[in-house]
Amino acid sequence: MWTKLVPATALLAAVTLTGTAHASPTSPVGASPASPLGASPATPAMPTATGTSPGVPEPVGGERLVRHGMVAPDGVKEPPKTKATSYVIADADTGEVLAAKNPHGRYLPASTLKILTAVTLIPLLDRNRTVRPSSVAVNQEGSAVGLTTKPIYKVDDLFKALLMSSGNDAAMALAEANGGLQKTLHDMNAEARHLQANDTVARTPSGLDEPGESSSAYDLTLIARAGLANPAFRRYVSTKVAKFPAPKNYYEISNHNKLLWRYQGMIGVKNGWTSKALGSFVGAATRDGHTIIVTIMRHEGYFWEEVAGLLDWGFANRGKVTPVGRLVDPLPAAVPVRERQAAPAPAVSASARPSTSLLGAAAAAQDDSSRRTGLLVIGGGLLFGLCWLGFGLWRRRSRL
Repeated sequence: MWTKLVPATALLAAVTLTGTAHASPTSPVGASPASPLGASPATPAMPTATGTSPGVPEPVGGERLVRHGMVAPDGVKEPPKTKATSYVIADADTGEVLAAKNPHGRYLPASTLKILTAVTLIPLLDRNRTVRPSSVAVNQEGSAVGLTTKPIYKVDDLFKALLMSSGNDAAMALAEANGGLQKTLHDMNAEARHLQANDTVARTPSGLDEPGESSSAYDLTLIARAGLANPAFRRYVSTKVAKFPAPKNYYEISNHNKLLWRYQGMIGVKNGWTSKALGSFVGAATRDGHTIIVTIMRHEGYFWEEVAGLLDWGFANRGKVTPVGRLVDPLPAAVPVRERQAAPAPAVSASARPSTSLLGAAAAAQDDSSRRTGLLVIGGGLLFGLCWLGFGLWRRRSRL
């Protein structure tokens, strides 16, 4: 009896273990082979462009916008000449890029980076909160509104100083109000990723030149479009003159955007300049219910008339030409970790549960080590079964 039962049992165990050891492991949802369980899943690839190989992400804004030279629509006269190394003309309402030159070229943004500071911090800070700037904020180099270390400023005042007078001191004071410089830079770069402004890296809240800091005409246009959707941002960049607090009474500050006084329908946005970045500007204007944004970077001199000409070209050609690209929409907002942890797990009915056998569950847990162990067990089981079978046959013959 035992001579028949033991071999059969050994063989059965070997077959069972063989099925388990060689079953394909099932990867948990959200895990990738290169990352440990619990790691964040990789960002999904963007849709592929027409004519590109499957799996190759489309350049942000479209294939034509990766060009370094002029990108203009067919059938119309090209935009007027400009000394800017890079520019974008876009329809803010539709998101269509009407024309561009080296739109994704990465350059130092100078004070145009302040629009990212504003877009990031306006939703985070109470405009009526009182702020006392530190001596570090007060002593920032470059353009300044003239802050003191007295608690006489509202957040609202500091945003005016940031976007009208390009105050580097106001930029640092706002960063301090947001919890400090490092937190603010983290928030700014996270906002840039959310807007898909992937050419942008913030190293300062003011745009002062720092190694590794960058943006592009395309990105600054994206950021400006997001800002213009916020009424507070729109109010700050369109204000020409404002009263600003002083230790004794107040003084007036004025907007550095000269086109607010010169160009019909000009809304604002922001200009910048450093000796390394040269001149940069983001401007938006509205006519007949339509808004055009023009962004230039790395201009060697006086650019106001050139920007006005680019805006005129945009208004004349919007809705009439085939766009050369598009301003992408922001990525969906991520659910905060705390909310994900607090959310109850969805109930799964018995009928809806997948039927997983013990073998399937074991297979899902297999790794290289467990598979090697399984193979050893299989080999040992088969060898033991054959030996026992041979022993049983020998005893049977000896009795005959």
